[in-house]
Order: sequence, then structure tokens, then C-alpha cells
Amino acid sequence: MKPRVLLTVLLYLIALHSFCVGLALIIIPIPSLDFFGFSGYSGSFFKAQGGIFHIVMSIIYIIAARDVDKYPILIYLTLTAKFIATIFLLGYYFIFDHVWMVLVSGIGDFLMGLFVYLLWKWHTKKKD
Repeated sequence: MKPRVLLTVLLYLIALHSFCVGLALIIIPIPSLDFFGFSGYSGSFFKAQGGIFHIVMSIIYIIAARDVDKYPILIYLTLTAKFIATIFLLGYYFIFDHVWMVLVSGIGDFLMGLFVYLLWKWHTKKKD
């Protein structure tokens, strides 16, 4: 399979993941957050804000996936978002609070970013 096709599929899957996470953050009842390690959480604003952020990012991933050659800046934005999220989430987990979902999310963002990076490099190398 060509790296461009793999990158496109990966970006669509990342978009789906981000959209689902965003929707879940918006609609999940606050008491359910205890299961994910967030105990004592009582406000809904930051939960909803995080949900909207994920949905906005899913739109960026979809636009990037539609034509990776036309919008390379969106690939760089994707990489930036994934690696900043990785640093933030893993840093938060190891420095502040050992919430298991934060650790899983950090690892997941790292892997998504790594695969986008590798496929993007493979794709751009093949074009030369």
C-alpha cells in the first residue's frame, strides 16, 4: 500500500477518534468520570471545552486527510498537536496526578503522532 493512502486512512481514523472523544467529553455524565480516574470533578465547563476542542481538531484531521499534498501545513499542525498533547499528558501524569486515563491518552497521542510522522516522511521521500 502506498504511504499516501496509509497516511490518509490514519488521519481519518485519528479524526474519528478525536470526534468520539470530544462527543464523549460533552455528553458523559460527570459522575462517570470517576471510572476514568477523575475523582471529585464537579464542573462541566472544562469537560465541554475539551470536547469542543477535540471536535475542532477532528475537522482539521479530516481536511488534512482529504488531500495530504494540498495541505501539508495541516500535517505539521497534526504533528504539533499530538506531540504537545504527549508532553502535556505524560508530564501531568508523572508530575501532578497519576490518573490512568491521562497516561493512556499520552501514550495514544504519542503513537498517533509517531505514525503520522513516519508515514509523512515516507510519503514525502517517495515523491522526490
